[in-house]
Amino acid sequence: MKRQRATKVKPLKNYKLLLTFENGEKRIYDVKPLIKGEWFGELTDQDYFNTVHIAGLSVEWSGGQDICPDDLYFNSKSIDKEVVEI
Repeated sequence: MKRQRATKVKPLKNYKLLLTFENGEKRIYDVKPLIKGEWFGELTDQDYFNTVHIAGLSVEWSGGQDICPDDLYFNSKSIDKEVVEI
């Protein structure tokens, strides 16, 4: 299976990301399980969390935190399976 690349990212409430992939699919990724320790703990600041952007095959924050592209796709939920406040 071809690796799907995120082409758009929008931060949502409750530390979730709305991702649009190159195949047009929209999915929700929950970042909360990653937010611990010194490195990812910086994401608890909502203003900082909201600075997420597309970087190469993945998403990234200004401090360098990023998420594996495969994790973004395979551990996210299709948008039609979850009700989300956008």
